[in-house]
Amino acid sequence: MTPRSSRPHRAELSRRAVLRGAGVALALPFLESLGFRRFVAPAQAASPPQRLLFYYVPNGMHMPAWTPKETGSEWTLSPILQPLAPFKSELLVLSGLSNLPGRPDGAGDHAGGTSAFLTCAKANKSDSDIRLGVSIDQLAAAKLGVGTRFPSLQLGLDGGSSGGVCDSGYSCAYTTNISWSGPRTPLPKMFDPRVVFDVLFRGEDQGQTPEQLERRRRQRKSVLDHVLADATRLQTRLGSTDRRKLDEYLSAVRQVEARIEGNTPACGAAKRPADMLRFDETAKAMAELMVLAFSCDLSRVISYMWGNGLSNRSYAFIGAPGAHHEISHHQDAPENLAKLQTINTYEMQLLAYLVDGLKKTQEGGQSLLDRTLIVLSSDVSDGNRHNHDNMPLLLVGRLGTAIQPGRHLRLSGQPLANLYLSILHALSAPQPRFGDDSTGLLMGLDG
Repeated sequence: MTPRSSRPHRAELSRRAVLRGAGVALALPFLESLGFRRFVAPAQAASPPQRLLFYYVPNGMHMPAWTPKETGSEWTLSPILQPLAPFKSELLVLSGLSNLPGRPDGAGDHAGGTSAFLTCAKANKSDSDIRLGVSIDQLAAAKLGVGTRFPSLQLGLDGGSSGGVCDSGYSCAYTTNISWSGPRTPLPKMFDPRVVFDVLFRGEDQGQTPEQLERRRRQRKSVLDHVLADATRLQTRLGSTDRRKLDEYLSAVRQVEARIEGNTPACGAAKRPADMLRFDETAKAMAELMVLAFSCDLSRVISYMWGNGLSNRSYAFIGAPGAHHEISHHQDAPENLAKLQTINTYEMQLLAYLVDGLKKTQEGGQSLLDRTLIVLSSDVSDGNRHNHDNMPLLLVGRLGTAIQPGRHLRLSGQPLANLYLSILHALSAPQPRFGDDSTGLLMGLDG
């Protein structure tokens, strides 16, 4: 064995210097050049965090125009999915999954399907005795949300009270909420972009004087300066591989520094949305805020309702006048089917706007979308049939390496709950079962 005194100089770096940098902020990446294998454990979190966005659209889909004809990796985008063409390699379309707990007792498919969207549990049909289950976003938030300001966010484009009856004897709680922290506890959503902005970016500073804000900014800046100085001193003493690791680390720290200084629009200089926005402007503002919440690491789990269950929004501004819910009861009328396809395609256009924002945002040398997974579905499959089998199901992103997109898979006969079990497994938060009808993990998501 080589005597300690004759080892290369670079192995004699101060262990205290390395640990001092690690102690101030994040742990430095494990550097082979330092020769501390006996003393220093590898960094715990070298990769950016995983993130989840659950995206609900109401009233089902025009399924013939939604479902791709081919399966596997050699597939063609369906008409409704065309707006997502620039991101085809990031899409995984899943056909054949069912969410049978969404079937109601008698009438009430929209309340039953909306409440089962993230719980895969059957709602108790009542306007007062509300009973359901814990939603997957809350189980995921228990794992991913540790250390973030908002373990989960609940957002949407429609308001609405949880009181009263909204669908055939079902409480409005079932049609206006998709996130449930407990069987009797729906989590209400924020639907005004200005309120969302204030909660995300102003809550921390409320009630503080300009002098207090400046002092806090200087304190945070001095911490980062200390880390940067410590880490920079190491660069000349490291091998080429470790220098690259350290460069990536320094780049990430400098991004934090820039945000604190307010030099990037991503966090410190984010602008509050304007008042009196058109619907399309509101939808885009919400998409931008979701990207900001992820990129600023304010939250890692979001549930988003494009509309409430039974949504009767009119889309006359895109050439589809009339109430959405009524149009979804198309009765195979060509005019209604054309309007429904127009509405569904528009929903994908605004999803593409969100995906583009995630794709363009860089984090740790990769796209924010690479570590994110968007799960999009609805309360029912076909709005005219009110069926809960063969649900429209779209995954966007990779969740690190858990998802292999760029494919269309047919998984007939399996419950949606199995997908959620698989997502929790990919987050290292496994559950023995989920919802009312899970049977096991969904195979093939990672290729």
